[in-house]
Amino acid sequence: MSQSEKARRFRALHIKGKPLVLYNAWDAGSARAIAAAGSPAIATSSWAVSEAQGYRDGEDIPIDLFELTVARIASTIDVPVSADFEGGYSESLDELAFNVTRLIDLGVIGINFEDRIVKGRGLYPKERQASRIAAIREAAQRKGVDFFINARTDLFLGQGRDPAQAVDEAIARAEAYAAAGASGLFIPGLVDAALIGRIIEGVTLPVNVMVMDGVPPRDQLAALGVSRISYGALPYSRAMRQLEAETKAALS
Repeated sequence: MSQSEKARRFRALHIKGKPLVLYNAWDAGSARAIAAAGSPAIATSSWAVSEAQGYRDGEDIPIDLFELTVARIASTIDVPVSADFEGGYSESLDELAFNVTRLIDLGVIGINFEDRIVKGRGLYPKERQASRIAAIREAAQRKGVDFFINARTDLFLGQGRDPAQAVDEAIARAEAYAAAGASGLFIPGLVDAALIGRIIEGVTLPVNVMVMDGVPPRDQLAALGVSRISYGALPYSRAMRQLEAETKAALS
């Protein structure tokens, strides 16, 4: 399957009310297992990729090692690969565009892209984040790839804000991000069904929810109109706990 075909297929998998379920990978081996289980696409978790290499989340893993990891995933499997690219490893629009071009050259057809300031505090103003998304879209267009930019807002994760009070801002950000070229909206940290429904009703982008404590079950998320469900770092954490338990049993 060509990269362009993979990109088109990945975008088509985002169906409102029939969500794409992504059990996130962290290396080529985990991606191969997830694909063998029937997953139509692979998405990485930045936390898991970093931890698997002995780094902390938050762009601590060197970009060269990150690229090597996603390159091995993309070359190992024949399904679309989306990479969790955090903040793109740069404040510069030109460097951000270059970094994304590198990922496209490695076979990646989409990214998660955060609006939090990874090496700082808080979130980028929506206009600034929109300009960053536009730079990514322009870079992808130059490569001729229908790149899936999953615009992540961290309004509901780690900001200490009342989720109900942040919904209107999330919708405003989604509108700005969509106008700049975003393909989807990712709202990790939001678990309230009614608030998730309000966002879905208020935006045009397909909405991605992350599995965590308190998130409604899959059938309820589907009924709300969710288009994508991600497991984030959970698969890695579960695999490592299982490995530790089995090692303890083997040593006892």
